Order: sequence, then structure tokens, then C-alpha cells
Amino acid sequence: MPQSEARPWMKPVLLAAGAYNIAWGAFMILFPLQIFQWLDMKEPNYPEHWQCIGMIVGVYGLGYAIAAYDPLRHWPVILVGWLGKVLGPIGAIHGALTGKIPWRFGLINLTNDVIWWIPFTLILLAAWRYEKRLKTKSAR
Repeated sequence: MPQSEARPWMKPVLLAAGAYNIAWGAFMILFPLQIFQWLDMKEPNYPEHWQCIGMIVGVYGLGYAIAAYDPLRHWPVILVGWLGKVLGPIGAIHGALTGKIPWRFGLINLTNDVIWWIPFTLILLAAWRYEKRLKTKSAR
């Protein structure tokens, strides 16, 4: 069973990521203009787009919470999340470099993305090693 191979820290990390994403997504849905006001940025013309992103973030959170109970089996959910957490900051940097968003907007990426890089990467590596061991055993 993959669950027995998972490290004890994986479940609480994924539950924390799930709770964080659900809370952040709910905040974005309920208060779509607040972050722009806090960062003294022009408010978007269509806050519904930001609310839609909040829904996606919340759904990711649900996925992380489910994956927490068997992270090595549910590694594809974690991979999709990891990709978003890597590509999101790249998009923010691009937006700042092109002047579309202020650099301070990138602060969101620290808590939404960057802090999760190491644990998500370690979980994905553990899942890869586990799958490799399974394939080796079945080949014998």
C-alpha cells in the first residue's frame, strides 16, 4: 500500500495546503477586490474572473486534502498542484517585468506557491521512488 510508504509529515502538510487553499479561495470569492485595495492596485473591471480563480484555488485545496490520506497514490493531484505553484510565480514575474502588475503583487506567490515547492517536490519524489520499486518487484 502506498499509504504505508508515505512519510508521517506528508499528511499534515497536504491537509495544511488544502485548508490554506480552501480559505484563500473562499476569501477571493467573497472579497474579490480586497487584495487589490490592500496592494493599492487598480481594481479589475471583472472581479468575477478573480472569483473564478478563487474557485479553482479552493478546488485544488479539496484535492490536496483528499491526497493527504494517500499521497503516494494520489501523486497526480499533487503534480498538478506543483505545476500551478511553479508556473504561477513565473507568470507573476512576467507580469511584473512587462509592467502589467506591480512587483508587490508577487508577494501573494510566497504563501500561495513558493512555500509549497519543497514539500510537494519531496512528495512527488517519494511517489516516483515508490512506483519505481513497485515496477521492479513486478518485473521479477
